[in-house]
Amino acid sequence: MDIAFLECRDGMARRRLLWQLAEMTVSVNITPNLSPRPKTTGPLVTALLYDGLCTFEFGIVAEVFGLDRPEMGPGWYRFASSAIEPGPLRAHGGFTLTPDRGPDLLDEADIIVVPGWKGAEVDVPEALSDRLRAAHARGARLVSICSGAFVLAATGLLDGAVAATHWRYADVLRARFPMIEVDAASLYRCHGQVFTSAGSAAGIDLLIEIVKQDFGAEAANSVARRLVVPAHRTGGQAQFLERPVPVHKGGQIAPLLDRIRKMLDQDWRIDRMAAECGMSPRTFLRRFRDATGMTPGDWLTAERVEAAKALLCGGRLGIEAVAEAVGFGSAHALRHHFRTRAGLPPAAYRRHFLSTEKVTLV
Repeated sequence: MDIAFLECRDGMARRRLLWQLAEMTVSVNITPNLSPRPKTTGPLVTALLYDGLCTFEFGIVAEVFGLDRPEMGPGWYRFASSAIEPGPLRAHGGFTLTPDRGPDLLDEADIIVVPGWKGAEVDVPEALSDRLRAAHARGARLVSICSGAFVLAATGLLDGAVAATHWRYADVLRARFPMIEVDAASLYRCHGQVFTSAGSAAGIDLLIEIVKQDFGAEAANSVARRLVVPAHRTGGQAQFLERPVPVHKGGQIAPLLDRIRKMLDQDWRIDRMAAECGMSPRTFLRRFRDATGMTPGDWLTAERVEAAKALLCGGRLGIEAVAEAVGFGSAHALRHHFRTRAGLPPAAYRRHFLSTEKVTLV
């Protein structure tokens, strides 16, 4: 047989094998950290697994509660996953999960985390709601991340409470569960034993806060360092980006914004801004909104609040001096705008920051 033909046929076989391997679904076994002699004896945390699992949300729960942390001692959390429906279960990212425990684990857990949900309009199985209500009745804490708020809302345990979720789901949550006051701005909210958080990354803030409640600020700071995230973001902090970023990098607006940031203590009226851009006030207002999505007044206030945060964290200037430095003119004006945008007064923000160990990002 011709050698060239054999090489061609062998190459086709290799390509066919590689194609088959590429189409295979990755299977991951989620093995709970439970045994007759567990490594730790602390609260048992379980995260729900379901078909269509939000991988990132589950991952941060496993990262905070499921890693070995010998430095925390034998009282640290135990962690296990709990499938609420028969497997195999698919997760975002193209792989499947084969958990070792089913919904019965919810009857034992001290903390139950709902890492997202299948969709804002997807009904929650009544059997799951029953188990969550029973867990809550015996004292377990219930925690949701992002769209997981819909699962906790279905239990009725959030009726009459304030709950957080991702801002994009806020209107749907209000419509489906009108007894709940939906907070579309905060990173997380607490209602007794029930905790809800905003978008995916806000779940990290909530989980670190739970660690702080259980084991203190030093332990929370240690976990935050491992994650390379700050440990001091509070639940009342807005989930929206407060510092507006110009959409158009070129043109006459972006250079003006840079100049204003360097001179926030000055009086920046509309006519002055427009003149520096060589525009009429009317044209300037239109161009400014196109570039930032905000009015000049709202943008300037947000910038001054952000600058005030940095000065407050420095801990050296008094409130009146900070107000003068960022252009608010008086401590009263600073307190008003700071509370409106940051959710707490300047003095409280400074106390909270200075009482929390700073994290160095590397």
